[in-house]
Amino acid sequence: MTGEKKEAQLSALMGHVREQECFNGVILVAEQGKPLLCETMGFAELCQDNVRPLTIDSMFELASVSKPITALGIVRLHQLGKLQWDDPVSKWLPELPYPGITIRHLLTHTSGLPDYIALFTEKWNHAQIAVNNDVLDMLAAHRPDSLFAPNDRWMYSNTGYIMLAILIERISGQSYADFLSDQIFQPLGMARTCVYNRRLNRAPVPSDYAWGYVYRLEHGGYVLPDAVPEMNYVHYLDGLQGDGMVNSTATDLLRLDRALYDDKFIHPQLREAMFTPVTLHNEESFDYGFGWLIERHPQLGKVVSHSGGWPGYATLLKRYIEQDLTLILMQNGERDYAYTQQLIRSVEQALAGEQIELPRATAHRNMIRLSAEDYEPFLGEYLFKDEQEQTLPAEVYMKQSQLCMRLGNGMAFILLPISATRFYEQQTATELEFAEIEAGKSYRLIWYDHESQSVAERVQ
Repeated sequence: MTGEKKEAQLSALMGHVREQECFNGVILVAEQGKPLLCETMGFAELCQDNVRPLTIDSMFELASVSKPITALGIVRLHQLGKLQWDDPVSKWLPELPYPGITIRHLLTHTSGLPDYIALFTEKWNHAQIAVNNDVLDMLAAHRPDSLFAPNDRWMYSNTGYIMLAILIERISGQSYADFLSDQIFQPLGMARTCVYNRRLNRAPVPSDYAWGYVYRLEHGGYVLPDAVPEMNYVHYLDGLQGDGMVNSTATDLLRLDRALYDDKFIHPQLREAMFTPVTLHNEESFDYGFGWLIERHPQLGKVVSHSGGWPGYATLLKRYIEQDLTLILMQNGERDYAYTQQLIRSVEQALAGEQIELPRATAHRNMIRLSAEDYEPFLGEYLFKDEQEQTLPAEVYMKQSQLCMRLGNGMAFILLPISATRFYEQQTATELEFAEIEAGKSYRLIWYDHESQSVAERVQ
């Protein structure tokens, strides 16, 4: 299919999306670096007296799309001869109380390091904003159990990428922000990209900043996550860097995309290492390289990508490297995860020359009123178990007449009733259902996570 036809299809798709008013953000689609689509919809800032619209230069918090950039910082250190992939992390972080971890393990999420978010939920002073060294200090002080021996399994690790940011600082002698600026952002002309911790030291807000909003039915629409009590972690975790906190624009991310094809910027052998699935001790492989998820699209070939999600932001950088196609999506007011996934699928259909299935807006959910007595049968301890026999405990409890759920990693959610047994969770835009096992006495919990579901058996 010609570029002109793809451009026309994408333009028609976005006309449909505009009519539905379900997307607030920026979307850029490019072929060989040339934009086929570059569209903005919605607001960058909401305040009583003014609604400032998004522009193509609006700066978004990237959330976990920061991870490929952190990984690229480590790659640059490798190119400078400062480290090797299998160097022990203890060489630079002797205080980290988990032996046998290498730089490769951190890059590929195979370190087994425990989740810092759960540790900080339980042990940290939430009135204080944490910085990276606090994570290292907390791990050394409390020594939570490792999740597995290095390279025995794969498990997504925010902690590992905090450690990579600390490594960048200790090896380079620069701050994480300055090193990325000197080695990546400035050389590539990414003038609207920086490491930015908005709440730490009340840092000045960049121009044309896209404030991240969450949609809350009980607040009557979009609000900043700072106004939502169960999201207080956006404040006390705001000083952390490496797993998030790079801020950028769609056009700057396209500049990064182009540089990743450039042999002068990244040696071909290093590029191959970045985009090769990790191999575990048992010889199984997992489709994740150095900061990139790796997959194969039936029509578009090899794809490397990373998505990001943090209260107020949903981001995606997806590179179809065999076709030299790029999809960049940045949202600062997501309401419906499922709609976003449909939109991505529609874009890919256009790029593959297929007939487009237009995304459909989710039916409006009507909340109903339930009493404390209605919630009583659901209260208790549950245990989720996945196909790999990994478990995640969950507590269902009441707080101020609302049904809530707290996971074993410390994340807490409010469950809004949409029927007598089914509930809507706004942070993840998912639904949960209590399925009766024994009449009026025993329930299991089913979490409908968009296209899949997880089941938790009641244990107490």
